[in-house]
Amino acid sequence: MDELKHLGPRLRAMRKARGWTLEGLARRAGVSVSTVSRLESGKRQASLELLLPLTRQLGIRIDDLVRPEVPDPRVRRPTVQRGGMIITPLAPVGSPVHTFKISYPPVSTVPELQVHDGFEWLYVLTGRLRLLLGDQDLILTPGEAAEFDTRTPHAIFASGSRSAEVLSIFNGEGARIHTRTAEDE
Repeated sequence: MDELKHLGPRLRAMRKARGWTLEGLARRAGVSVSTVSRLESGKRQASLELLLPLTRQLGIRIDDLVRPEVPDPRVRRPTVQRGGMIITPLAPVGSPVHTFKISYPPVSTVPELQVHDGFEWLYVLTGRLRLLLGDQDLILTPGEAAEFDTRTPHAIFASGSRSAEVLSIFNGEGARIHTRTAEDE
């Protein structure tokens, strides 16, 4: 198990973060200094019998010492096109935060206002974005942000003759409505 190879260095880091010596931790946990030293250096195999008193004294869980490696953080999801929008996912599937870069094309007719469960936050990267929200007709330019409850009637599209690129963050309901593809339906 690869997780176990990091147990010793994590144990050492936790001990040092508290400013404790090998002797101090060993005394508190009721184990020998040699045992703590060998655990930290990887020269002794860890057992529950050894780890329980050490983790209790350090105020941590055993899971804190054997947590799995950090997975590759890169997001590799395909860009999709829907209704002229280009939608690039910026978070992995199953992420608690649904984040996308969306390119809104210019439109010839104003789209109908939508109402649905959800919440949205957006930030304009390039272009001019028109946000119809309830009785408001807003133009957002690069560097401007907006957040709103999607139960308010709304429509979002590029203003003018150029596309507008936006970073959008949705809760789960908002993401399903705004970013679904033909395969999802």
